Amino acid sequence: MGKLSTHVLDITQGKPGAGVQVKLYRVNGVEKVLVKTDTTNADGRCDVPLLQGDEVKAGKYELVFGAGDYFAGQGVNLPSPRFIDEVVIAFGIADPNANYHVPIVVSPWAYSTYRGS
Repeated sequence: MGKLSTHVLDITQGKPGAGVQVKLYRVNGVEKVLVKTDTTNADGRCDVPLLQGDEVKAGKYELVFGAGDYFAGQGVNLPSPRFIDEVVIAFGIADPNANYHVPIVVSPWAYSTYRGS
């Protein structure tokens, strides 16, 4: 059975991004349906997978990370408007039996993602 997980790494401070709000949407054409909202723990991960088992369906999804609010909460002096505010990662799940790990590495000025294991 497959699962979807994530991880946030704060490259500005070289530590996990703890307390980042994560929203998961399923995308059906132009409609986006909120599937789950969670917050990262001290290790920058959600305590449980965002999707697992029968919840994992093939299709298009978006993960939205509240990076700007996280950095503001860390006391980082951010411009207004913020350069990086919400990080939106649009991705697809082709095989619902596979594991999909979608981490982000983020700063107030840049981010990167990849399909992890």
